[in-house]
Amino acid sequence: MQKLSITFAMFAVLACCAPSVTAQQATTAPRTSPPQAKTQKEFADYNAAYATTGGAAVEKAADNFAATYPQSELRSYLYAKAMHDYQNENNPDKMLAMGNKVLALDPDNSIALVLTATVLADSLAESDKDKAQKIATIQKNATHALDTVDTSFTPPQNSTPEQIAAYKSTLRSMARSALGIMELKNGNDAQAEKDLQEAGSLNKVAPDPYIWYHLGLAQDHQRKYAEALASINQALQYTASNPDLEKLEKLAKGERQRLMDLAGPAPESPQKPPRR
Repeated sequence: MQKLSITFAMFAVLACCAPSVTAQQATTAPRTSPPQAKTQKEFADYNAAYATTGGAAVEKAADNFAATYPQSELRSYLYAKAMHDYQNENNPDKMLAMGNKVLALDPDNSIALVLTATVLADSLAESDKDKAQKIATIQKNATHALDTVDTSFTPPQNSTPEQIAAYKSTLRSMARSALGIMELKNGNDAQAEKDLQEAGSLNKVAPDPYIWYHLGLAQDHQRKYAEALASINQALQYTASNPDLEKLEKLAKGERQRLMDLAGPAPESPQKPPRR
């Protein structure tokens, strides 16, 4: 199942966290010294590349900039821009490729860690020849994001404490969701349930119906039918007003019907005795 449409909606709140670099520094992640262009020409070329739009165009501009300035501290910001543009175009393969380029330059980049883990978990299949490698990467990236989000993620300037907490909570939720979906697909339903429950509790700003749907499946597999039905109903509550989630809504309705059939008809209320 493709879960990226809701991922995009969740990351709309984070899109402002990849701003263009100022003349003196970048603000995407803390560093021992502010990243900056070494020459005015490098800075001008960076700004020109960053102004490009569209995933393919930004990727090409980033590659050209990296070839011209192979030691530049600004390269990761251009690949992050390409990653976000491919995100907006619903191109998970290219998102993954750009995310990996960001991580090669900035291994602690919280958004790249979470997005790459999400894409891999979403596409994980039993038939994958590299399934074990994908699982290892999901575990590595999601866990590293959880371990470093407090120190490696810097929100936009002028963010309120409430906004900062929301940004970090969304990242933690998505990391837990990626772990939970990976465990679900790998047959570890109990751990999947634990991770997905935590993911759901962390994401109060923009509840993700995919979390609740997969949580319902994990509970169903453990024969926790009442809990599964409650989770599926939560998923349906969050899909009702979003026409882009029609496919998920159909799957959730099918799962709800299955769970209701398993539970059987509700017992009839006992009849009141006749008055004497």
